[in-house]
Amino acid sequence: MKTSKSMNAERGREAIKNADGDTPRFRFGKNWLHYAERIDEGRVATAKQSLRDSLGVISLDGYRFLDVGSGSGLFSLAAYQLGAEVISFDYDQDSVKCTRNLRDRFSPDAGKDWRIEQGSILDTEFLETIGTFDIVYSWGVLHHTGEMWQALENTFGLTSPDGRLFIALYNDQGRRSKFWTIVKRTYCASLLGRAIVLAVFIPIFASRAALSSIVFFRNTFRIYKKNRGMSIFYDWVDWLGGYPFEVAKIDSVVSFFVAKGMLLCHIRSTCSLGCNEFVFRRVES
Repeated sequence: MKTSKSMNAERGREAIKNADGDTPRFRFGKNWLHYAERIDEGRVATAKQSLRDSLGVISLDGYRFLDVGSGSGLFSLAAYQLGAEVISFDYDQDSVKCTRNLRDRFSPDAGKDWRIEQGSILDTEFLETIGTFDIVYSWGVLHHTGEMWQALENTFGLTSPDGRLFIALYNDQGRRSKFWTIVKRTYCASLLGRAIVLAVFIPIFASRAALSSIVFFRNTFRIYKKNRGMSIFYDWVDWLGGYPFEVAKIDSVVSFFVAKGMLLCHIRSTCSLGCNEFVFRRVES
């Protein structure tokens, strides 16, 4: 009989295999490879400030930092430049490539202080090889694993005593979330589905952003870039294709971690379909 541990490891390896297989799944890495070409010093500085603000620190000297689902590698780079020893991993080989490219471009002398691997947060055997961390970071990732609550459980286990867990998860909007699940599944099902979804929604998103800029006398596109150093267009594509897709209510997430002895240190909530952002600290009695 298979144990829970071996089943989790098997699911993790299956997640990596399915990144290139027939399972409907958005290829986040390909999207990040295109976005990474636009990363410059300004975006890196914005990402660093975002980490400082949310974690309440000036530098990360002496910290071990884990980036779960590193994507473009931007926040791994930000943590490294703030002084942390960094390990980045992603199940998507293109995301791993993207993170390595970014390291080679901005921090070619990082050496062993910034390690990058391919792995899954669902693969418990892999997780045992990397240890625990002062800061575990996973922004907008765990709800795309297909097993979000197990991923949250595994992520908790990677947090050192008195360490901090920084996560962002899609807000549960009930029927609206179910509608977007259908859209995302359609996008990932076929080339035709992808073309239809992009043709319908990208003009809507662009028109809404332009209208917001006019009504509120602000450049929505520039503000978005300044917020976390990200690209609004590539985040639109990420949103439309981001499947698997799970959501969670704020109370459910907070209760889940408080029951494990964690304290909520920071929260940035949304009343829309975006991500709720949490920082918890692991407290050992």
